Amino acid sequence: MFDLGDIFYLIASLLAVAVVLTLHEFSHAFVAYKCGDPTAKMNGRLTLNPVAHFDLLGLVMFTLAGFGWAKPVPINPNNFRHYKSGLAFTAMAGIVMNYLSAFLFYLLFLVAQVYFITPYEYLNLFIRAFTGCLYFYSISFAVFNLIPLPPLDGWRLVEALNRRRGKVFRFFQRYGNLILIILIGIHFLVEFTAQFAVFQIASQIFSYIDLLGWVLSYVTTWVGWPIYRLWGLVFHA
Repeated sequence: MFDLGDIFYLIASLLAVAVVLTLHEFSHAFVAYKCGDPTAKMNGRLTLNPVAHFDLLGLVMFTLAGFGWAKPVPINPNNFRHYKSGLAFTAMAGIVMNYLSAFLFYLLFLVAQVYFITPYEYLNLFIRAFTGCLYFYSISFAVFNLIPLPPLDGWRLVEALNRRRGKVFRFFQRYGNLILIILIGIHFLVEFTAQFAVFQIASQIFSYIDLLGWVLSYVTTWVGWPIYRLWGLVFHA
């Protein structure tokens, strides 16, 4: 059964997802437009309205598992003034936006912990959960999208920088979506089974092949270290 604290946390998590996904997708659309491609703008994606970017399944996964996806921003690389640089800048825009926003959101999280204390327990919980989720989802989404599998931004960057289209490239181009779904499925099974004592053995077995979980855990910590370090020095955290 959910208690009131769980409900406040879920609401904070959903709102944080809305902010993170919107900033990510808007940045793709904005950079593509600046590079000469108006496709995203014509499709109503050059906006900070979260509804324009949501994918329902991706939103649910983000809230439950800490990563997910939005509707891909449509682009036409042939419209870019400079094909390769336009494709590369557009691909990196969302990742860069998420990392920069994570830098600011971690500051908000520390400020909320130190200075935002009210007589209302659930309001304190909500603010801390919201700011914490803003940071965690931003850094997780940045790392998740670095994975070089379609349709993630990491693959778009590979397409922009890779001149050769050999067998390995064509293999991942054809089967990358399936590989990503399998990785997500394994990670979801680990997260789900870990919640129940009866499934602990199954959870441990799946954890050995949970490559996505390893990336999200270790790489996210490593990538987030400069943020922890800087703001930790400021706040002595």
